[in-house]
Amino acid sequence: MYINAIGHYIPSNRISNEYFKELNGLDADWIVQRTGIESRSRCSEDENVDTMAYEAVENALPRLPYSIKDVDLIVAAHYCAFDTVGTVAHRVQRKFGIEGAKAVYASSACSSFVNGLEIVEGYFAMGKAKRALLICSEHNSYYSNDHDPKAGHLWGDAAVAYFLSADKESDDDIEVLSVYTEGVGHIGAGPDGVLLRPKEGGISMPNGRDVFMYAVKYMQYALEKNLEDANLKKEDISYFITHQANMRIVKQLARMMDMPMERFLNNIQELGNTGSASAPLVLAQHQDELKKGDMVSLMVFGGGYSCAAFTIRK
Repeated sequence: MYINAIGHYIPSNRISNEYFKELNGLDADWIVQRTGIESRSRCSEDENVDTMAYEAVENALPRLPYSIKDVDLIVAAHYCAFDTVGTVAHRVQRKFGIEGAKAVYASSACSSFVNGLEIVEGYFAMGKAKRALLICSEHNSYYSNDHDPKAGHLWGDAAVAYFLSADKESDDDIEVLSVYTEGVGHIGAGPDGVLLRPKEGGISMPNGRDVFMYAVKYMQYALEKNLEDANLKKEDISYFITHQANMRIVKQLARMMDMPMERFLNNIQELGNTGSASAPLVLAQHQDELKKGDMVSLMVFGGGYSCAAFTIRK
């Protein structure tokens, strides 16, 4: 499986840490110390998951080696929904006139993108699709509560769009070496670790300590499984990207893996936690800096719980 083009969209609005002092009593320095976040991206009033998805797709098109009309599978994989009937997949299909394509929506909290990648892999393996568009658009601020002292200051908004093919399309393609996902809802707080209930307070994180502990453990676990499937070792990997939930999680993973922080790419400082878009977004932002032959492993953990990882080679 190959990545043919990557696009992304980040709203221009930034919310600084100082904004939260009067709302939930948290000092700006405390937020940085506890999360690593200095600001977060936020949609304007006329933006939503659909509009961000459109922009991310548009951003990818100049790199695409074939017509978007040739896409025969559209997968929207994210947890923030503007409309759960007319999904992002169907809106994008209509917006870009992609006739004849399958269109599906999948969610597994912050591991949604990687689960979507595995869905695409499955369609390819069955011979039911050859070219796919995977979209992840997270409008966290649509649901988050800025007054919530536990999690209100964490969230950012962003979207990514990945075009994929079963066969190599050009010399610029990025090869997906291995994809691994696993649901771990039976551990810890599981489905009660992170909640998104639109009529009951939006996004909340009643068990933050539990989430932190298992995120560190199971992102490393998913990475090990993924590298084993690809017959690789962590020393073979040029860069690592984790779900951008908390910089302390990244640092803890680096220590546990005995890897320098320089090998970990991040964007949480500026953008906050952009949900399941966060890890693929980091890759999108750094794609032009990668050299031919570089390998990057991405590992994620989602509330629910779930873990996942995938490895690519430039």
